Amino acid sequence: MKRRTFIAAVATAAAALTSMSSVQAADYPSRPIQMIVPWGAGGGTDAVGRIIASVMQEDLGVPVNVVNRTGGSGVVGHSAIATAKPDGYTIGIATVEIGMLHWQGLTDMSYKDFDILGIVNQDPAGISVSSSSDFDTAAGLMEAIKSQPAGTFKASGTAQGGIWHIALAGLMLDQGLPADQVTWVPSKGSAPALTDMVAGGVDMVTSSLGEGEAMIRADRVKALATMSKDRLPTFPDVPTLKEAIGSDWTMAAWRGVFAPAGLPDDVNARLSEAVEKAYNSAEYKSFMEGRGQGMVWMSGQEAIDFVANSDASLGKVMKAAGLTAE
Repeated sequence: MKRRTFIAAVATAAAALTSMSSVQAADYPSRPIQMIVPWGAGGGTDAVGRIIASVMQEDLGVPVNVVNRTGGSGVVGHSAIATAKPDGYTIGIATVEIGMLHWQGLTDMSYKDFDILGIVNQDPAGISVSSSSDFDTAAGLMEAIKSQPAGTFKASGTAQGGIWHIALAGLMLDQGLPADQVTWVPSKGSAPALTDMVAGGVDMVTSSLGEGEAMIRADRVKALATMSKDRLPTFPDVPTLKEAIGSDWTMAAWRGVFAPAGLPDDVNARLSEAVEKAYNSAEYKSFMEGRGQGMVWMSGQEAIDFVANSDASLGKVMKAAGLTAE
C-alpha cells in the first residue's frame, strides 16, 4: 500500500471511530449503570450511594444499581471503580480513604486514576465526651491533655489509622504535642466507640458529630468542638476549634461520585449533570438533613483541587504520626 493511500485509510478509520463514539455518546445511557460502594451495606457511604443512585436513575432513565464491593480497607471497591471500562456504565462512591490507602502502602491507586463527577458530602471531625465527663469545653480538655503524661487520655472513633484517628493525631501535632499524646483505641466505627465512651472505656471520641447525633440529643454525649472552618448548621451551638482553642486545624471525611479515568467527554458531562441534579434534589437534601450529614458540592477543577489537597494533607499527618508504609 502506498504511503498516501495508507494515510487516507487511517484517516477514514479514525473518522469512523469518532462518528461511532459520538453516536454511542448520544445514545448514552442505553442500559443499567452499576454504582460501586467500597463499604458495607447499611453504613453511611452505602446510604449516600443509594440515595444518589435512586435520584440519578430518575434523570438518566435507566436503573442505577448499587453494588457493595468491600475489603482491603476500601482497596477492593475503589479498585473496582478505577479499573472498570471507562464507558459510563460503572461509577461509584469514592471516600476520603482514597487519599490514605496509597500512603499506607496498600495500593498504588490514587485520585489520579478517576474522573471526579462531583463531591457530594463532607463531615468534619468533632470532639465529643461523655455527659458525665468533667470537661465542658474543648479548651479545658486540651489543657488537661497537655498537663498530663502521654497516654493518660484515651480516644476512639474508628480503626487504627482511620480518618478519625488521623483527625486526632493532626490536632495533637497542631498543638505542639506528640501525635500519640492521646492513646488511640481502635474500634469498628463511631457507634461502638461512642458506646464505649459513655461506659467509661475511653475519654473522648473524634468522629463526626452527625454520627453521635442521637446520643448528643439524648444528653448522653457532649459535643465540645468541630474541626471545621465554620459552625455546622445541624449543631449551631458547637464552636469550631478556632473559636474554642484558637486552632486552624481542620479535618473531614468526604464522599464523591467517581468514574474510571478516561470517560468520553459527552458521557462525563451527562453523568456530571445527573450527579449535580441529584445533589440539588429535595430528596437528597431531606435525606442528608435527617441523618445530620453535611452537604457540599464541588465539581470540575474545584473538586480535583480539593481531593488533591486532601491527599497531601493526609499524607503529611500520616507521615508525622508514623502511620505510613515508609
